[in-house]
Amino acid sequence: MSASIFVIGAGSWGTALAQAARLAGNRVSLVARDANTVDEINSRHTLNTYLGDIALDPDLFAQTGFSGLEQADAILLVVPAQASRATLAAIGPERLAGKPVILCAKGLETGTNDRQSQILAQTAPDAEPFVLSGPSFAHDVAAGKPTAVTLAGPTGDRAETIATLLASDSFRPYASGDIAGVELCGALKNVYALGAGAIDGAELGLSARSAFLARAFAEMGPMIAALGGNEATLAGLAGIGDLALSCTSSASRNYRFGMALGQGMGVDEISSSGMGLAEGVFTAPVARAIALRHEIDAPLIGAVDMLLSGEAQIEAIVPMLMRRPLKREG
Repeated sequence: MSASIFVIGAGSWGTALAQAARLAGNRVSLVARDANTVDEINSRHTLNTYLGDIALDPDLFAQTGFSGLEQADAILLVVPAQASRATLAAIGPERLAGKPVILCAKGLETGTNDRQSQILAQTAPDAEPFVLSGPSFAHDVAAGKPTAVTLAGPTGDRAETIATLLASDSFRPYASGDIAGVELCGALKNVYALGAGAIDGAELGLSARSAFLARAFAEMGPMIAALGGNEATLAGLAGIGDLALSCTSSASRNYRFGMALGQGMGVDEISSSGMGLAEGVFTAPVARAIALRHEIDAPLIGAVDMLLSGEAQIEAIVPMLMRRPLKREG
C-alpha cells in the first residue's frame, strides 16, 4: 500500500533515501534548503552535485519548507547530526506529534553528548522514534543497487511495520528494537573509520588496519552496553556490517578524512580543502568523554581524538598503543 513519506534533507543521503522510498512505491516529498536544488530535482530529475548523473524517479517531488508534513505517514530526518536539534525545533513538536520519525544521522551531539533519539525526545516528545543505520552508501542506494540496513524502533513489531514502507527489491530493512545500540553503532563506526583511514594514510599496512578493525569491534561492546544498548546488535548490519564498510572504503568520507590525517594534514586544512567535516570529527571527543565518564577502556577512541585535536601525531600514537599492557583476547 502506498504511503506518504516526507524526507527532510536533500543532501546525498537524504535524496538517496527519498529515491528508495519512491522505489518502494510511496508518495515522497523531499525537503531541500534552496530553490535551485528543488528545481533540479523536479525538472531534471538529478542531483548532480551529490549524486552525479544518477537518474532520480520523475515522481519524486522536492520542495522547500514543511508544507504538507501533517499528512505524512512517516518522516525521515536526514540532516547532519549537529543540525538535528535546530531542524526539529523549526518543524515544531505539534507537527511531529504521533508521527513515526526515522532518524538517519550517525552521530552524537556535541555539548550534550546526546544520541539522536534523545534529541527527538526532548524537542518532540510525542513523536515516535525510529533509527535507520547500516552499511550503505548514497550512490548505491540512489542507483537501486541492493542494500540491507537496520531499522530500529520502540519495539521490534513497530520497526517491522515501518520497515514494510521502505522495503523494495533493492532496499531491505531488518527490524530491531534496540534504538540505543543501533544509534551507537552508527556513531562510533565513524570514529573508527577516521582511525582506519589514518592507518592507511600513514601506510602502516593492511595487518595494522585489520587489527584495528577487530579491536574496534571489541571496544564498541562495552560502550554500547554502558549506554543501554544490546551488545548483540554489534553482530548485525548496524554493527560489524557498517564498521567493516566504513573502515575499508574510500567512498566513506570519514575514512577519506582519516587518510588525510594519517598523511599529516590537520583538521582545519582538510576541511578547507573541499572535503568538509566528517561526522566522526564531532563524535570522537564526545565518545571519549563518555568512555571516561563510564570508566570504559577505549584506547582507540582516545587515540583518534588525540590525533584530531593535535594532542599527538600518529607516529607517537602507534607505539603508545602497541606498548599497552598485554591482555587476553576473549
